Amino acid sequence: MIEAVVTQPDRPRGRGQEVSAPVLKGAAVSAGVAVYQPEKIRSEAALEFFQRVAPDAVVIIAYGQIIPKRLIDIPRLGWINLHASLLPKYRGAAPINWAIVNGESTSGLTTMQIDAGMDTGPILLQRTLEIGKDETAPQLAVRMSEAGAPLMIDSLRRLDGGEIFPQAQDSAQASLAPKLEKEHGRVDWSQTAQQIYNRIRGLVPWPGAYTTFRGKLCHIWGHVSESATAASSMVPGTIFAGGGSVYVVCGDGSCLSLEAAHIEGRKRVSAREFVSGARLGPGERFGEKAGE
Repeated sequence: MIEAVVTQPDRPRGRGQEVSAPVLKGAAVSAGVAVYQPEKIRSEAALEFFQRVAPDAVVIIAYGQIIPKRLIDIPRLGWINLHASLLPKYRGAAPINWAIVNGESTSGLTTMQIDAGMDTGPILLQRTLEIGKDETAPQLAVRMSEAGAPLMIDSLRRLDGGEIFPQAQDSAQASLAPKLEKEHGRVDWSQTAQQIYNRIRGLVPWPGAYTTFRGKLCHIWGHVSESATAASSMVPGTIFAGGGSVYVVCGDGSCLSLEAAHIEGRKRVSAREFVSGARLGPGERFGEKAGE
C-alpha cells in the first residue's frame, strides 16, 4: 500500500512564471494518495513526517535533494532508488545522456538502496537495455521509464520476501555522469563524425550540440555521412555541399551530413536553407571566431 507521495513544492515555471504543481502530485491526487511537499527534506518537520508514517520502504527517483542519514535509517527495507545505468557505471545526474555521448551500445537500469554517497549504495536488481544507433536521450529515457516501474516492483517484492540481498558495488569500476552544463554541448570538429553525432543524440533537448558560425552561436543537427569523404586539405569544421546535401568536415576525414542549423536570434532552418542564406565563401567553416 502506498501511504504517501513526497515531492517538491509547487513552484513558478515557464515564461509566465505561473505557479504549477509537479506532475507526480497530480497523479497522486487523482489516485487518492496523500501528498507531502517539504521545502527542505532535512527539516525537523520532514523527520516528524517520516517517523509518523514509518514506511517499510521509500521509493526515490530524481528527487533533487540529498537525503540525510537520519531519514535513510527509518524504513526497514531502506530507500530504494531507480538509477538509469548499470551501476557502478555512470554514477551521477545524467547517466542516459553520457552513455549516448560516449558511444555506448548498451546501458540499463539499477535498483539500489541509497546511502550517504552519490549512487554508491548496494545493488538489488539490474536490467540491460540496448541503445539504438540513432536513439536520442529522450527516446531512451522513455524506454527506461517503461522498463523501470516493473523492475522496481519486482525489487520491492523480492527484497521484502528475502529472495534478494543488497550487493555492494565495486567502486573500482565506477564512472561518472555529471550534471549537464551548457559547455558540454560545444562541438569539437576534430572529433570523428560518429563522436559528434553521439553528442547531438545525447544532448537533446539541452544543451544541444552547438558551434559558432561567423562569430555567432549556432546549434546543429545531423548524422554520420556514409558517402562523403573530406579532402586531406580540408580543415575540420569546413562546410561544403555536394549531391544535393550539405556536409561538415570532421576528424579522420569523416563527414557529418548536416540536417539543420539554428543561428542565435534566427529560426531553425534546413541545411540547404542555411547554405543558401549564408552564401558560403570557399573554405568557410564552423567553429571560427569572429574576424578569423
